[in-house]
Amino acid sequence: MFSKNKTKELKEIDLDQHELIENAQSRIRQKRRLYYHFVFFLFGSVFMIIINKVLKYGDQYNWFVWGITFWVFILLIHFINVFVTNKFLGKEWEREQREKLIAKQKNRIAKLQQEVEKEFPMEENPKNTL
Repeated sequence: MFSKNKTKELKEIDLDQHELIENAQSRIRQKRRLYYHFVFFLFGSVFMIIINKVLKYGDQYNWFVWGITFWVFILLIHFINVFVTNKFLGKEWEREQREKLIAKQKNRIAKLQQEVEKEFPMEENPKNTL
């Protein structure tokens, strides 16, 4: 009933749940920032059009088109970062890559240890030379 194994399992579950919650909160923050960026883009685009056409600032040239085009490009990069790149290269991907690298390192260490043991075998009954 009060064994240490159950508390250890509960701690592991809590850590997993905590990690899932943190990941979810991070994704929510990213999406919220993207939505704010989109709303800011809409207001900014309307503002640039008003400045260019209504207030006639730089009226001889439609510069707002280039400003909006550049901003759409930045917004598209932000969208790709949130919904595409992060989905494939997120925390889970990092964890998998880390585990793969650790497994490779452990295999290399085991091979080196075997080579050392073959080259320099330890005596079963070492004599005390002191």
